[in-house]
Amino acid sequence: MTIDIGNSNIVLGAFEAGELQFIARISSDIDRTVDELAVMINEIFTIRNVDRSAVKGSILSSVVPALTSLVSQAVALLTGKEPFLVAPGIKTGLNIRIDNPAQLGSDMMVDCVAASAMYPKPLIVIDMGTATTMSVVDAAGNMIGGVIMPGLKTALNALTRNTAQLPQIAIESPRKAIGTNTNDSMRSGAVYGSASMLDGMIDRFEEELGQEAFVVMTGGLSEVISRHTRKKVLHNPNLLIQGLYILYKRNGLPE
Repeated sequence: MTIDIGNSNIVLGAFEAGELQFIARISSDIDRTVDELAVMINEIFTIRNVDRSAVKGSILSSVVPALTSLVSQAVALLTGKEPFLVAPGIKTGLNIRIDNPAQLGSDMMVDCVAASAMYPKPLIVIDMGTATTMSVVDAAGNMIGGVIMPGLKTALNALTRNTAQLPQIAIESPRKAIGTNTNDSMRSGAVYGSASMLDGMIDRFEEELGQEAFVVMTGGLSEVISRHTRKKVLHNPNLLIQGLYILYKRNGLPE
């Protein structure tokens, strides 16, 4: 079992013989109890028709410290063993060449591990969630840095919260770039604006790298945005979960 605790969702995955069986999401509510989390995880296995008792091990990455212990205890209740935690010092197979490697978010690290194993280098990994992150792995396989920006939904929420007349909108593909009403104007700004921002950042990264990079995009909001970038971008919604499974194997854990 793979578990990724993000700011918005806890994402669960189950692998059997290297094949992903399912992905499920639980909202990242820090007020839930260990028992509540255990019940929800158990129910997810039940409704997906996967035998929870067959789970031989688990791995967990988290960017929400308040939930890390709660989810670990819930997993231990169900499996009899706490999950292996993604933390500094584990075997990653990735050279992290930033000022302070211990500051690298586990989500960015796991994304880079997966992308490095699956795609040609140099590469740029974009993860669109509560925050939008862009990570760079150079041609030699070194994670050399990246950027962290407000996520699309985070930015939209701030916009509607701090303006008197702008409504909440659905994040979906605009009909055209020039909006002719408030909703379409906001939708164009959100979708085309995000795509254009990413295009521009990719250009800057490639200029510093001195060569074209392979670009992969993941995260909850990536499907819509990936359709509108002018740069060639591969959309992989399961990248982080795949990275956790790769880390599980690299650390010699039971399968």
